[in-house]
Amino acid sequence: MSKFWSDIVHKLTPYIPGEQPKLSNLVKLNTNENPYGPSPKVIEALKAEAADTLRLYPDPNSDALKTAIADAYHLSTNQVFVGNGSDEVLAHVFQALLKHSKPLLFPDITYSFYPVYCGLYGIDYQTVPLAEDFSIDIDGYNRPNSGIIFPNPNAPTGIPLALAKIEQVLQSNPESVVVIDEAYVDFGTESAVGLIHQYPNLLVTQTLSKARSLAGLRVGYALGAPELIEALIRVKDSFNSYPIDRFASAGAIAAVQDVAYFEKTCSQVVATREALVQDLLTLDFEVLPSGANFIFAKHKSYDGAELTAKLRDHGIIVRHFKTPSRISPYLRITIGTDAQSKLLFKALSAILQ
Repeated sequence: MSKFWSDIVHKLTPYIPGEQPKLSNLVKLNTNENPYGPSPKVIEALKAEAADTLRLYPDPNSDALKTAIADAYHLSTNQVFVGNGSDEVLAHVFQALLKHSKPLLFPDITYSFYPVYCGLYGIDYQTVPLAEDFSIDIDGYNRPNSGIIFPNPNAPTGIPLALAKIEQVLQSNPESVVVIDEAYVDFGTESAVGLIHQYPNLLVTQTLSKARSLAGLRVGYALGAPELIEALIRVKDSFNSYPIDRFASAGAIAAVQDVAYFEKTCSQVVATREALVQDLLTLDFEVLPSGANFIFAKHKSYDGAELTAKLRDHGIIVRHFKTPSRISPYLRITIGTDAQSKLLFKALSAILQ
């Protein structure tokens, strides 16, 4: 069938997501999903939405959802853009804001969807090497560019970048859009949203998939100056004018408004993460500092691919990246429940003995 493909299809190397196993008895620590379910208020909102009104189109502007998000961050609704998960939001960002004559900059070890978007939209890019300790080296972004994007905390390393350093990047690149991808920010990393009023070139993207346990609903959003948001809306309305369905909107609004549940579950994940780090240190693992709901760790003697395979034999799935070679010794381990952490520790102890 390839003879029917457009030319660009032959050149694309699609993003490969983490495995979604068909077996239900596995300890799944590979895709950074929240181990705790969504707020009970979300479930109530979804049940209420299952009504005759499903025959009607949803609000094309998602005004109620934008209002809830704007209120949560003390912004105006014209500073909020919503989409089907932050991946769709990022796709619109790449097309609407990051394609110019100069190259786009992002880290050499980061979210692997970025080069996929560049290939899809024909965007020239350059990667900036991480520092020796795997932190983002902000000095590498002081060069001609059409835009800058990186996650904070970075993925898959989990290392957060201090807000003061993000501000330095913004100050050094006043003519470029700087996108901070905050998919994991709620687990101990300081958000850059507070800088939006000061820097019109700043765009922050977030998702409800992680901290608010709504990976199954697919809702993400971008926050920034009205000029940036308008560009995203123009692309969205030229692609899909009804991106957020009635269920997603109702569930997302309830999740954003239930601050107490959000804070409680985030704290639980952080506490489990810190306890797991201490356990892994006793097994001779090296663990990078994490501000996310996952950790990046390598053993001093065992290869990452080997450990991944052996853990699977014990019914535990973690994520391993074969490339680049610099990170191939590492495992990316999603933070699960305390019980899941104990099973992981028990399995690793048996493997390493």
